[in-house]
Amino acid sequence: VQLQASGGGLVQAGGSLRLSCAASGRDVSSDAMSWFRQAPGKEREFVVGISRSGGRTDYADSVKGRFTISRDNAKNTVYLQMNSLKPEDAAVYYCSARQYIPADIVDVTPSRSADWGQGTLVTVSS
Repeated sequence: VQLQASGGGLVQAGGSLRLSCAASGRDVSSDAMSWFRQAPGKEREFVVGISRSGGRTDYADSVKGRFTISRDNAKNTVYLQMNSLKPEDAAVYYCSARQYIPADIVDVTPSRSADWGQGTLVTVSS
């Protein structure tokens, strides 16, 4: 599967962006889909994810109430709506798709078992 992340850019603090992760080569509607981010000099960290079943979503504490994940199975695409952006949200954002994980588990750990997109850069000015 190929995952194409897009939608990043430069935004002022308090602004919003919507990231997209479009999948091709495989139907990911039954995959666990997650967003991670990596700031310069830091490890890749979990941001938000949705389980294979779609019945569970988990958010990092730092983004709760501001970020929302959604999926459009007809478009084979997952979205990340980011509101009230802060300078500390600046990072390269990556989406991942993971097939072989229990249906109601969110993939919260960067894993070689997942497929990864190339990342999209989010810059937040203060």
